[in-house]
Amino acid sequence: MRKNRGIKSLLEILIVSTRLGLTSFGGPVAHLGYFHTEYVRRRKWMDEKSYADLVALCQFLPGPASSQVGIGIGVMRAGVLGGIVSFLGFTLPSVLALIIFAIILQGFDVGNAGWIHGLKIVAVAVVAHAIMGMANNLTPDVKRKAIALFALVATLLWQTAFSQVGVILIAAVIGFLLFKQNVSEDDSRLEFPISKRLAVICLTLFFGLLVLLPILREATSLNWVALFDSFYRSGSLVFGGGHVVLPLLEREFVPTGWISEEAFLAGYGAAQAVPGPLFTFAAYIGAVIDGWKGGLLATFAIFLPAFLLILGTLPFWDSLRRNSKVKAALMGVNAAVVGILISAFYFPIWTSSILAPIDFAFAAILFSMLVYWKLPPWMIVLTGAIGGTLLGLL
Repeated sequence: MRKNRGIKSLLEILIVSTRLGLTSFGGPVAHLGYFHTEYVRRRKWMDEKSYADLVALCQFLPGPASSQVGIGIGVMRAGVLGGIVSFLGFTLPSVLALIIFAIILQGFDVGNAGWIHGLKIVAVAVVAHAIMGMANNLTPDVKRKAIALFALVATLLWQTAFSQVGVILIAAVIGFLLFKQNVSEDDSRLEFPISKRLAVICLTLFFGLLVLLPILREATSLNWVALFDSFYRSGSLVFGGGHVVLPLLEREFVPTGWISEEAFLAGYGAAQAVPGPLFTFAAYIGAVIDGWKGGLLATFAIFLPAFLLILGTLPFWDSLRRNSKVKAALMGVNAAVVGILISAFYFPIWTSSILAPIDFAFAAILFSMLVYWKLPPWMIVLTGAIGGTLLGLL
């Protein structure tokens, strides 16, 4: 009976995550909005605070934050296998699409298609909805609103790869100082059905590969080792989401002659056209270099650090978040996450999507469809794609 329930849970995770992988456009912040709508609001797999805590943890870690949040939710639902299934469902649709782009559609100008602009406007509606829900729960008082404002201003004016991490650390200190005397008791628990021993193994493997792969690359002349090292290192050292990994990948592969500048830019246009995490751009580069096998190798290498880090930190996270001092710090961190989301909502989501009054009008329609008419996200995505195509004809 327990085995049947386990299989049923895995199938449920696979179906839900695959649907999100097919419809989640707009970058990591938009993905967090889609996750919030599906996992917190609709399915109630976790509460608002637990979700915010998981997002805060993933903001601390290098790698694709939205993918790590998806993995974490899968782990909480059905163990390590649940995390793997959640990752595969969310990631494989865009991986397969980008490998096909690399093999068949290289050089097509997909980046300027009208339907892509429509999907960017969809992201505006989705993120606005997520911000409203999280702000109501995580910034209920003036102090936390002030922390969110600080995070908003700081991340807008200080746009570096480490700005989000720095702001979260400062917010943690402020939260500790402001709220250490009035932290309420919280009996909620985040259950992670993985052992601390496995977590230590994952963290050891993460740092071990980071050190050993460059040595192995120098000691051998194998192309696949060099590819694996480049993608693994890029996935290990990136803070701030998928857009930050692009210059790292360009420096790794364009000057060395692995891929031409024209092919790189064509792939970037293709990556904007598909749902899912922008880190799957690695699948395109790998496929250009070595066909579909190179695409799969690149995907595995660039996401492996994220997987090792989230599995390595989750078992320790619940005991930390239940500590009164840590809980006070997390009150500040959660408020800062709201400010960071608003900052990312303005740039790059709003600035790259709302280019004319008609774009804003269309965004308002999509927002109403999502928030007030309660239509499913896939219908919002389809409407956005069709509407973007029509707007491109005007």
